[in-house]
Amino acid sequence: MTLNSNTADRPLVLIVDDDEEIRSALRELLLSVGIDACCFGSTQELLCADLPERPGCLILDVRMPGASGLDLQQRLALNGNTRPIIFLTGHGDIAMSVQAMKAGAVDFLTKPVRDQTLLDAVAAAIEKDVSQRAAARRITQHAARFATLTPREREVLGEVARGRLNKQIAFDLGISEITVKLHRGNGTRKLKATSVGELIRIWEALPAELRGK
Repeated sequence: MTLNSNTADRPLVLIVDDDEEIRSALRELLLSVGIDACCFGSTQELLCADLPERPGCLILDVRMPGASGLDLQQRLALNGNTRPIIFLTGHGDIAMSVQAMKAGAVDFLTKPVRDQTLLDAVAAAIEKDVSQRAAARRITQHAARFATLTPREREVLGEVARGRLNKQIAFDLGISEITVKLHRGNGTRKLKATSVGELIRIWEALPAELRGK
């Protein structure tokens, strides 16, 4: 599927339900408020689809022939797919809802569901996904900038992030305080941090395996 830049930023809701009437009704409801939607009759059908990278969420029926909505939730989580999920079911129970919510579902709704209740859940799920994607982009950006640091700059900034003073860092590393200030200034500029507080936030947002190097 080829997308232009405008389409790529538009939310897309993926509906998975084995009942065609329910799929169509949900899609029409979402389209009526300007939200794009794609429908699938089974979890396997969704997994085989070539999906665009757009913000959005999943609306999953819990019980379906073959793999269930809960099975799909688990599989997506194992694959690192954090797209928010809203469960819809006509056969839900407390244990099932607890399992889904503990695994990160945004909501667990029982059929028939009020239109506004579903739309509110979808809005919350889309907002969550947009936020998650923005955070992931920031981390990728920080990691790319981190890669430009020299080993000594990483060492110095790591100590700064721990709250150490320049003179303490100089003593620990066996270098002059002027040299610490030089590495600190160069590293801070490379990370595009405008304050110590921002530097600490950037540092703590980096994956642990990077900070540990």
